[in-house]
Amino acid sequence: MKSTADQDAVSWIVTDHTRTDAIKQWPCLYVVQLDGTMGPRAKTIESAVDFSQEVPMPRMTLLACCIVAGSIAVHSQSRGPAATVVYEGGRVIIGDGSAPIEGGSFVVQNGRITAVGRKDAVTVPAGAARVDLTGKTVMPGMIDVHVHIGYEGYTSWGAGNYTPQNVLDHLQREAFYGVVATQSVGSSPTDPSIQFQRDQAAGKVPPASRFFFMPGMAPPNGGPDAVLLKGTTALHAVNEVSTAEQARAAVRAMAEKNIKSVKIWVDDRRGTYPKMTPEVYTAIIDEAHTHRMLVHAHATTLPDQKAVVRAGVDVLVHTVQSEKLDDEYLALLRDKKPYWTTVIGLGDRTEVCDNDPFVDQALPAKVVATIRATVEPRPLAPSCGPRSPNAATREEMLAYNFPKMIAAGARLVLGTDAGIHAGYTFGSADHHEIARWVQFGLTPSDAIVAATERPAEVMGITDLGTLAVGKSAYFVVLNANPLDDIRNTRQIASVYLRGAGLDRDALLAKWKKTKTSP
Repeated sequence: MKSTADQDAVSWIVTDHTRTDAIKQWPCLYVVQLDGTMGPRAKTIESAVDFSQEVPMPRMTLLACCIVAGSIAVHSQSRGPAATVVYEGGRVIIGDGSAPIEGGSFVVQNGRITAVGRKDAVTVPAGAARVDLTGKTVMPGMIDVHVHIGYEGYTSWGAGNYTPQNVLDHLQREAFYGVVATQSVGSSPTDPSIQFQRDQAAGKVPPASRFFFMPGMAPPNGGPDAVLLKGTTALHAVNEVSTAEQARAAVRAMAEKNIKSVKIWVDDRRGTYPKMTPEVYTAIIDEAHTHRMLVHAHATTLPDQKAVVRAGVDVLVHTVQSEKLDDEYLALLRDKKPYWTTVIGLGDRTEVCDNDPFVDQALPAKVVATIRATVEPRPLAPSCGPRSPNAATREEMLAYNFPKMIAAGARLVLGTDAGIHAGYTFGSADHHEIARWVQFGLTPSDAIVAATERPAEVMGITDLGTLAVGKSAYFVVLNANPLDDIRNTRQIASVYLRGAGLDRDALLAKWKKTKTSP
């Protein structure tokens, strides 16, 4: 069998006893392509399959079955020895900060990595399909710990867009850009989110980034920004609490549903919102830790970040942009070592202004044109006009505070705040964020760790984050080396979810046809 990462070729043949429920009515062989779809594209099957090998049905029957099967979505990996693939010859970035494996190889069986190392040191199982990755770089799929799923419709924004179909669309956008797990923070309604997770785990959802979420807590009429608040209020997505007793009761109710994390909004939006009191957030943190839950704290000012870190919050959300960090805070960070997600990009000028196809490709043309035509600055909205008068001061503060946070021991994890507006959106936002880190002095290797291994650690996802034996095969194949230039994470050749290639072309075609919100 012939196969490369650059060909739309068949990687293995699956006999009828391995089919999913969705294709039980087709009792024939199915050919699974390297892009993860069922059925070959007719022009490639002759070159992809070696028909000199024994095949349990005539060639034309096989072709007919496969063409029919090509229209059927597959949501699970095939089983048995035919589902073994070795990816060889590429540069393998493990994701833990170790040196890359040049001329590396790894074996995937039934969606799991079973061997990884130098090509000449990995034993290839008999009958395994081979994928030649010579000249490519492979890295683990990224993980975004902080987005706001469901409300963005690209031609509209709001609670009316929050449907399972739109949640899926956002998760597919994340996967398209190599983000394999995505956490919606504080803004997704609890019961629908739990149901979506169950459906995804049961294989009822098409291939997409894995969905995680946590509820949010805020004072009445407080919490999310003015844009997000419109959606969360309509869906009653935020738990409003005024007292420590209410806060503890709300956390206990979350724990009963096996929820692992909660978000709190601490700031008062420059005096325009009610502010969560220390009594309330201290009670939330204490009760959450009693139930082995993590607390993520939205805090944008230096006094608020000091207060929540001192109180024991687990994950800091946002970067102080209005003043330089002081020695007192840096000492607190060295003592507590919280996880920290920067979410810098939402305050940056949108890359849509740069005419970059990487960013534009998944957006409706009308949305791109509207953003580029917008020149007046608007809060929490994309604009391609002159930069804000405060932009230089903000940049100075970020350049000072970012390395100080890292040096003090804050544990950086990828989070973007994607979902607030179309100019900084699902998937592409992650590449922007990590590029900003490197701009402020982080090495590309450390940026990759903060986008892969460490988010998996804080989210408790034990099968993702690195390319290691026993991990699920969620990885990205790149045409260039991100260790040379972090922007090479944008040179995506293919994305794999549990060993199955994501059909990025089909997703892109779908989005180009979409003209209205779901």
